[in-house]
Amino acid sequence: MPVFVNMPNDEAITLSSWPNAILHTDADAFFASCEQAIHPELKGKPVITGKERNIVASMSYEAKALGIVRATAIWEAKKICPNVIILPSDYETYSLFSKRMFAILRRFTPTVEESSIDEGYADLKGLRRLYRCGYDDIAKRIQETILKELDLPISVGLSLSKTLAKLAAKHKKPRGFMAVPGWQIHLFLKDIPVEKVCGIGPNTTALLNKNGVFTAWDYVKRPEAWIKKLWGKIGIELWHELRGEVVYQLNTEEKTTYDSISKTKTFTPPSDDSAYVGAQLFRNTESAFIKLRRYHLRAQRLVVYLRQQDFKGYALEADLNRPTTCPLEAFALIEKIFGKLFKSKTLYRSTGIVLSRLEADNGLQFELFEDPLCMIKMRQIGEVIDEINGVYGKHTIHTGTGLFLGRNQRKNRLEQNERNVLPERKSELLPGETYRRRVSIPMWQVRI
Repeated sequence: MPVFVNMPNDEAITLSSWPNAILHTDADAFFASCEQAIHPELKGKPVITGKERNIVASMSYEAKALGIVRATAIWEAKKICPNVIILPSDYETYSLFSKRMFAILRRFTPTVEESSIDEGYADLKGLRRLYRCGYDDIAKRIQETILKELDLPISVGLSLSKTLAKLAAKHKKPRGFMAVPGWQIHLFLKDIPVEKVCGIGPNTTALLNKNGVFTAWDYVKRPEAWIKKLWGKIGIELWHELRGEVVYQLNTEEKTTYDSISKTKTFTPPSDDSAYVGAQLFRNTESAFIKLRRYHLRAQRLVVYLRQQDFKGYALEADLNRPTTCPLEAFALIEKIFGKLFKSKTLYRSTGIVLSRLEADNGLQFELFEDPLCMIKMRQIGEVIDEINGVYGKHTIHTGTGLFLGRNQRKNRLEQNERNVLPERKSELLPGETYRRRVSIPMWQVRI
């Protein structure tokens, strides 16, 4: 058992090195690194993704070194670096890299949490006997295996809790490795500004600074009662985590339910055509309801929002009469909200919808004055759409607004030659593949 001590001076918090061994993996510049792995000729060059939206979504460390940051407009990135390589985002391929990265992690330990597409945690406790080496050596082997098999650089942190492991991984990016055993926690935290701790935002940082807390070590040295009075439950949880005491357990279960479901779409070029912008919104609605039905949920509340070319966004929230799985029941309400939000002679660049107040779909429930036959038919339509789209690809069957959207997109592509904006995986197809359905493998551009 670890021995924890409360020390006012700069002494160790715990005398035990590894009462727990939590690993945090963080892929370096993930989207750009995937592109460099597929295209070895891009290594060492400034690469950014996001060409399809005209906004930088990810950048390689070579691009970061030149001052390019996320959400920069593409034209601004070109001004900073005229030779920057601009690619469309290929989220399908990035997802495949993510799945393979976590599959490698699970070779070493079954206790793995996928916290995001490029970050995760793994519990290594008890594996020293199996691998006949220390926890730091196991962590290095994981890092080396991912680099060898996927050509994907990652940073790795190893410590006693999730919070400490994440801090360690981010401390020496890129391609970094840092292990913080229990007896070194106090030495490590002295170098960590309190704002670097995950969960401590700008306002909390300002509050802590006003009370003389500037580093993570300053934070953990304060008495627990003082932290509780200043910040409450979250503050206490972070206080324990930073001391190496596990509060946040690894969540290894695959996500099967949601508090809300959202779908957004950024389109190029921006448009002031209400029919086109509305068609984008209705397509988002169809996609959101497809996901809703996939997880056997239904929604009663929805939020519709539009984003203008100047990045100003406006949204309205409303409730349906009853929870539903069918977008056709929501279209009338969405059309009314859209009419209130849309401003003529204003360019819009994206639309979105959020479904909330979700509950399990346990079959139809009829109200006194509702039409049961109509409701049954709409439910059956949704089931048929899902079945056909499952075979032939998403949105093979869609509402009539999608026809206008397809024509308009083809027109835009002819005007702007946007076929070149498609990710390579969607344009360079294997025999038998289509734009909607492809084999789940990336396309490595290597000479054999």
